[in-house]
Amino acid sequence: MELISKINSAINGVVWGPIMLVLLIGVGLYLSVRLGFPQFAKFGYMMKNTILGAFKKQQHEKDSSGVSPFQAVTTAMAGTIGTGSIAGLATAIGMGGPGALFWMWVSALLGMVTKYCEIVLSLRYREKNASGEWVGGPMYYIKNGLGLRWLAVLFAVFAMLACLGTGNATQSNSIAVALKSTMNVEPLITGIVLVILCAAVILGGMRRIASVNEKMVPFMAVLFVVCSVVAVILKLDQVPAAFALIFREAFNFKAAAGGASGYGIMVAMHYGFSRGIFSNEAGLGSAPIAHAASSAKDPVKQGLWGMFEVFFTTIVICTLSGLVVLIGGHWNDGVYKGAALSIASFNEVLPGVGGVGVTLATVFFALSTILGWAYYGEVCIGFLTNKSKKAITVYRIVYVAFVFLGTVGELDLIWSISETMNGLMIVPNLIGVFGLFGVVKQLTKEHFAALDRSDKSKR
Repeated sequence: MELISKINSAINGVVWGPIMLVLLIGVGLYLSVRLGFPQFAKFGYMMKNTILGAFKKQQHEKDSSGVSPFQAVTTAMAGTIGTGSIAGLATAIGMGGPGALFWMWVSALLGMVTKYCEIVLSLRYREKNASGEWVGGPMYYIKNGLGLRWLAVLFAVFAMLACLGTGNATQSNSIAVALKSTMNVEPLITGIVLVILCAAVILGGMRRIASVNEKMVPFMAVLFVVCSVVAVILKLDQVPAAFALIFREAFNFKAAAGGASGYGIMVAMHYGFSRGIFSNEAGLGSAPIAHAASSAKDPVKQGLWGMFEVFFTTIVICTLSGLVVLIGGHWNDGVYKGAALSIASFNEVLPGVGGVGVTLATVFFALSTILGWAYYGEVCIGFLTNKSKKAITVYRIVYVAFVFLGTVGELDLIWSISETMNGLMIVPNLIGVFGLFGVVKQLTKEHFAALDRSDKSKR
């Protein structure tokens, strides 16, 4: 284990070093400028065509070629909301200081546009599998758009491995930690129950996964937001001080060895961006795989959901969660880590009720993420094996086995390896997005031009 940890740390230091931070910020800023900062200019249009229109009939229409747009969104959000908003956020603050939350915001504002571009490209270059269903993602737009199959294969391999860690083992680990710390449930028992539940859904493929997540994701999101808002309101007098701490520590140039007030700006940026991506997946290239399965015809409208996902998971949920962690006062005492830190913080602010609420949210968040990422892995395996059904079945079995391993594994090592896999996915994905930006810009221009013509005809 020690050798694996050292090797991973060496790779992680390169993958998440200054070059990666520059790449993420640079590409996100470039895309934002070239598209006229749609995360601000089109914010109202985005909200109107996503969450405010979630109950419209067209959002729930599906056919034999794919799931409904709303099912695709909830499956993607199952991965983006995930425990990155609870355990990942707590880890970012615990390891990078309060300033890490500020850099999570930065990553989200830029990531809204990055994710929009990913989803537009995913629908533009998707294909149909042997069952006549849509499949897509970075590997498909890299192959079909750029013509670089070798780079597409690299992404698929990195993503397949990341699915076992980021979307699986870290999630089941967070469930085990949460249930152990709050209800004293042994990890072994948690592992067995999770394996049974996950196998029953995952073996049914994308349609069963989408059907379950369509019901679970809205429920868990509302549960956590209500719990967080109540906690913040009860400690409203401490909120200004928490925000002041976030901004002050975001630009702290002291060395990391300086203790609670000395994490350093590079450490804060490192954990802010890496955990921010773990939370919203912008730049990672995973969520577009779920969106590609949608029966939606308009890539731009589906892309708007990607912008909303990043805004909701990081700007809304992570901010609420982060405020409670800071107000709770346990973030720098070294006693709690990951999900346990969030639970302890909520318990401090909402004695008894808060811990139970976060535990339930963690279980639902993590379970939905496990299901969503199972599909990502299937598509990657299908791409690598020419859509072989046998290979996909084998992968499903291995994936379910990793659910159990995650419940009894070591938290720090699991998170670290997952973080490394995430970083390795980003490079080929951003090459694809950057190289095909002209396609995104053209599709976006055509969409809003048609919208303008439609508005004028109604006048």
